[in-house]
Amino acid sequence: MYQDIMERTFNFGVRIVNLTTQLPHSREGNVLGKQLLRCGTSIGANVEEAEAAYTKDLFTYKMNIALSEARETHYWLRLLGASKIIKQPRLDDIISKTNEIKRVLGAIVSKARGKSKQ
Repeated sequence: MYQDIMERTFNFGVRIVNLTTQLPHSREGNVLGKQLLRCGTSIGANVEEAEAAYTKDLFTYKMNIALSEARETHYWLRLLGASKIIKQPRLDDIISKTNEIKRVLGAIVSKARGKSKQ
């Protein structure tokens, strides 16, 4: 399961990089693009760090940060669509992928927390 989320978040990060290169070079596009690029690529980086964690608590902490970054990414993607900087149909698939990643990370965090409490 962890290999799957590592690969998914890496591929997702690549999609985020590609998406941000297509944003308009306006004040809004630059600000939103920077925010999206930062959090969208941070998801996979935190998953990678979690895999190398030397304690269960550190693993849970890093996965929870990845989940938080996924939530923030979801926000910026929605904002890009709602503000019409990018047409919504172009964002539908990547927003769907964000939701999938949030669900998987949420399940991992819940399971890790449950085990660490016992």
